[in-house]
Amino acid sequence: MKSIRDSVHGNLQLEEFEIRLIDAPEIQRLRRIKQLGFTYLVYPGANHSRFEHSIGTMYLASRLAENLGLDEHTQTLVRSCAILHDAGHGPFSHVSEGVIDTSHEKLTYKLIKKSQLGDILSEKFSIKEVITVISGKGPLGQIISGELDVDRMDYLLRDSYYTGVAYGVIDVERLIYNMKLDDRLLLKEKGVQAAESMLLARYFMYPSVYQHHTTRIVNSMFRRCLKKLIKTKTINGNEIYKYDDTDIISAARLQKGYIRDIITRIDTRQLYKRVYSLKIDETIHPQSIFKLQLKINKIEEEIAEELGVHQDHILVDIPEYPSFHEMSTPVSVNGDTVKLGDVSTLVKALKDARFNHADLCIYLPEQYADHALKLNFQEYLEIQG
Repeated sequence: MKSIRDSVHGNLQLEEFEIRLIDAPEIQRLRRIKQLGFTYLVYPGANHSRFEHSIGTMYLASRLAENLGLDEHTQTLVRSCAILHDAGHGPFSHVSEGVIDTSHEKLTYKLIKKSQLGDILSEKFSIKEVITVISGKGPLGQIISGELDVDRMDYLLRDSYYTGVAYGVIDVERLIYNMKLDDRLLLKEKGVQAAESMLLARYFMYPSVYQHHTTRIVNSMFRRCLKKLIKTKTINGNEIYKYDDTDIISAARLQKGYIRDIITRIDTRQLYKRVYSLKIDETIHPQSIFKLQLKINKIEEEIAEELGVHQDHILVDIPEYPSFHEMSTPVSVNGDTVKLGDVSTLVKALKDARFNHADLCIYLPEQYADHALKLNFQEYLEIQG
């Protein structure tokens, strides 16, 4: 038994088997992956790592598994899956995920199968059952990756703590003690208020932290830089889960031209400027976003031609907002099972309000900003004014 002191949850106890998983290089790499990517440029305290989140998720998974009355073997399975659930994340977490075609979940499955993690896990479990739980399938999968999962509980608490933004404070105790396991994970009626609080926390944390306008600018710049690094084969995009934050920053600093310019701008916080934004709920139906994404390259090319600059200096950024699946969370009410959205008017209201903060933005270097402000960007986006 070993104890780790966590800044959010206090002392966390680990068994020898879990220590072996955590000590594996594939999990230790997560210490060098920032949980919130470049958000520290907005909130200086946001330097916590993906590793901290993983052990915090393990702790909450253990609490929930114990409350559900799971046997010792199953509790160990759930705890192990919580430790591993983000092992496939690339540098700066979700920021790099926007560049490669494969999700961090699929990279996690690949990593488990191909690394020593699989050998360790095979001593107690089958790799198939581990991947099934991590992928959110079955009743146990809902604990790790479901509508009201422990992953979400931990990152809301942790991100709120390190950024100093109070929106992420949720009643974890009430959520955990008002869940039960049938053929699926169910929320008891007494836990509805806590679930509403969690949904509201996510709703407010997106514009305040996860999609803060400055963070979005940095993320867009870094993604363009990362694409160039992959295109020039400076790094292997198919093995993005092997790199940490420092690897990518160091590789970029050694380059010349555009890549070096972008990373220098990020290092010195000389960021691109936002010259245009468009509220999605006002003009663009969310379902039309996908069509716009397919045309980004063409839009950037046309704007660049009009300004007489290289296309790489124009960044069209479409926001990443969640689908809020918590609305369909099953709730046990008087022996019947209904959806959370059917018993909560607040949740039902959020279904229509969730895009209120989402806006499409266009960024470019400051020296081109004045000229760009004179353009009619709706023409390039093919949107009627």
